[in-house]
Amino acid sequence: MLKYWILAARPKTLTAALIPVLTATALAYSEGHGRWQPALLCCLFAAIMQIAANFINDLFDYRKGTDREDRLGPERACAQGWITPRAMTRGIVITLILACAVGCGLLPFGGWPLVGIGAACVLFAFLYTTLLSYMGCGDILVWVFFGIVPVCGTYYVQAQMLTPSVWWLAAASGLVIDTLLVLNNYRDRKQDALSGKRTLIVALGEQFGSMFYLLQGVAGCVCVAMLAFYDHTLCAILPLLYLVPHSLTWREMVRINQGRTLNRILGKTSRNMLIFAVLTVLALL
Repeated sequence: MLKYWILAARPKTLTAALIPVLTATALAYSEGHGRWQPALLCCLFAAIMQIAANFINDLFDYRKGTDREDRLGPERACAQGWITPRAMTRGIVITLILACAVGCGLLPFGGWPLVGIGAACVLFAFLYTTLLSYMGCGDILVWVFFGIVPVCGTYYVQAQMLTPSVWWLAAASGLVIDTLLVLNNYRDRKQDALSGKRTLIVALGEQFGSMFYLLQGVAGCVCVAMLAFYDHTLCAILPLLYLVPHSLTWREMVRINQGRTLNRILGKTSRNMLIFAVLTVLALL
């Protein structure tokens, strides 16, 4: 049973949750504000919230019947019948309680405004799967909750302030991480259209989706390069190396075009995101 919960947690997606926290911490340390205690708590909160969001996505996709044959994977625990909807509901409650408990540990570092931010994270974890992803808002949520919120929040609890460099890093993080969602929506565009899920790619077309994937990676590098204007010169050089695997992955994605074969591009996109994060951390430190 434990292995099914691990599959449902989708460990591979934790990279997306941790990248903004790690890069923001590197920025804080490079500017003399690094503190390991709030940084560790931010990592734990981000990871647990990502697991909770994956559980929520699993449960509500099952209830809506949006899983189709070419989208089913071992991580879809409810659809596979390995975890009952009632058990998954309990899992959601437990992980959210754990996330809130960890979040409370951040209050001494960031104050009561963090309660509102945490509540928004919980609320939109539900709204994304149940409503907003059907309205073409998924990419906006990624920019906010994998860019602005975690990067600015992680930096603030360590430095007690926000600087212009933080906002550029937040923009870069959100853009690069959203390539993973864009790839998912590119792969599922036909099924999404049938089920009434109007992602940007369903609304604007396949060609838009492929260019959207490519250009977000480019825009992410442009944003992180702006940190060179704030005494982080290497940020205009090292992260550019990310564009090599990113462009090669994009070419392979366009060549494959559709079907479950695109699942292998998910792993390569996650790898590319990690490369971007490592290069950014090295540039900052």
